[in-house]
Amino acid sequence: MSYGELVSKAATLPIPTDVPLKQSKDYKIVGQRLARVDTPSKVKGEAVFGIDFKMPETKYAVLSRCPTIGGKVASFDDKESKKISGVSYVGKIGDAAVAVVADRVWGAMEGRRVLNVNWDDGPNKDLNTAVVTESLKQAAAKKGASLYSAGDVSKTAGRRISAEYQLPFMAHAPMEPGNCTANYSGNACELWAPTQVPQDCRDSVAQAVGLDPDQVKVNVTLMGGGFGRRLEHDYAVEAALVSKALYDAGFQEKKLGGPAKVIWTREDDMRFSTYRPASLHQLSAVVDGSGWPVAFRHRIIAPSISGQKGQPGPNGIDPDLPDEAAFVYALQNVSLEYVLAETAVPLGWMRSVYALQVGFASESFVDELAAAAGKDPLEYRLHMLARDQDVSYFTTTWKTARMRTVLQLAADKAGWKNPLPPGRFRGIACFGCFSSYTAEVVEISMENETPRVHRVVAAVDCGQVVNPSILEQQIQGGIVYALTNALRAKITIEKGRVVQGNFDDYAPLRMEETPVVEVYSVPSTEAPTGIGEPSVPPLAPALCNAIYAATKKRIWALPILNS
Repeated sequence: MSYGELVSKAATLPIPTDVPLKQSKDYKIVGQRLARVDTPSKVKGEAVFGIDFKMPETKYAVLSRCPTIGGKVASFDDKESKKISGVSYVGKIGDAAVAVVADRVWGAMEGRRVLNVNWDDGPNKDLNTAVVTESLKQAAAKKGASLYSAGDVSKTAGRRISAEYQLPFMAHAPMEPGNCTANYSGNACELWAPTQVPQDCRDSVAQAVGLDPDQVKVNVTLMGGGFGRRLEHDYAVEAALVSKALYDAGFQEKKLGGPAKVIWTREDDMRFSTYRPASLHQLSAVVDGSGWPVAFRHRIIAPSISGQKGQPGPNGIDPDLPDEAAFVYALQNVSLEYVLAETAVPLGWMRSVYALQVGFASESFVDELAAAAGKDPLEYRLHMLARDQDVSYFTTTWKTARMRTVLQLAADKAGWKNPLPPGRFRGIACFGCFSSYTAEVVEISMENETPRVHRVVAAVDCGQVVNPSILEQQIQGGIVYALTNALRAKITIEKGRVVQGNFDDYAPLRMEETPVVEVYSVPSTEAPTGIGEPSVPPLAPALCNAIYAATKKRIWALPILNS
């Protein structure tokens, strides 16, 4: 019997107390390399992703959205659109879009191509990337909110070293663009959505179409990449509103609606998304006569994702920062601050969220300190981790001993102390986020001033590993994703519009560019912690540190190839 079939009976039983749990040494499944259950259906092409889902009498819709951030529909003329074969409906959806509905996807796309829309560009028509950058610099003058402090960084004496790092907006760019199928029937709405948050989709759709949440059913399909983009509900709301519009329009002919499938094109997905915030990082350190740090300060200047969505944290601190902006080194004087900046660009959670930004700045700067001291980057980090210490950071207690072990494991497996062949160079970085510890060594060569990544060695302590194969896949996938972000990912704004639109100007990592990725985990019986995101933050600094080893040129802004 399935667990679901037993629920009603189990609910009547008393909750057990004092139940001895199985010891980890007796596990027969946990810790084993077991095959993924979804692999056969994917290999045979039988797996149903959101974009694959079909049902009888489905209408297909594409939306013409206002290209300017915050703009609206002023008016539209659908005369030419309705001449396209199969186009059955053209109508306004919300304030900022017009839907073209047809019997086939191609008909809907052609109908949108000839649709004549007049846009009200709204308040952001002059917004551009230079304005965003300047707003971050202006915000940096404000007093920040403390994320973590130890000792007093203002009273330490010694040589002061400072640096400033910048990161751009980034897009999730999943291979499967946004899509959702909805069937509104008056007193109910059913959806088939590639979503990471079905409950949130349900609630947003219910509000949009005027139903109670229990009148909305969400069927979760497979998704061709999420990375946080499918934490949003826009594509599901659009599909529900289109289906409702068809239902409402059908009253006159007694043909009451039917399922509607909204499909985003690649350009839609790139230009009407939510984005990882752009950020500015101001770092400084005081070092003693031997070059060792006695004080470390990091100011994070960035817009708040949660704040923009109406969920600000105390003192303006984004609620995600406690998971994503830790400093796991045992220094006596440390100050981490967050300075809130504002932006009109829509923000969203993207794989590792703020940790990518914080890790890039922090671990690149640690490398700067090591270079200034004339010390080996690995030994410099191990020195800062030499003292066993618990670092209490919000609700997480970081342990320097665990980070030290991970760092040493990555270095040993990479052969850090062994000489490299001529033309090869290495960089190292470590970072803690989502309660997991990760370290990475990146090995590169330089080809026409462009880095070629040959090998990445990753070590992780995420507590008890349930399935080593899944762990390995998650780390490998995260590193490939992070390498794309580090090399080329950059969203720019001109005249209030997102410039990039496809994989020609927002290029993912190609197969021939993909390095060998080796994954090692620290044996542990600690409770399992996050693994989908912790491999992302160390990649960019380790890569940039390798570039410095090769060229003696420091990278202070991402992406590497477009900064």
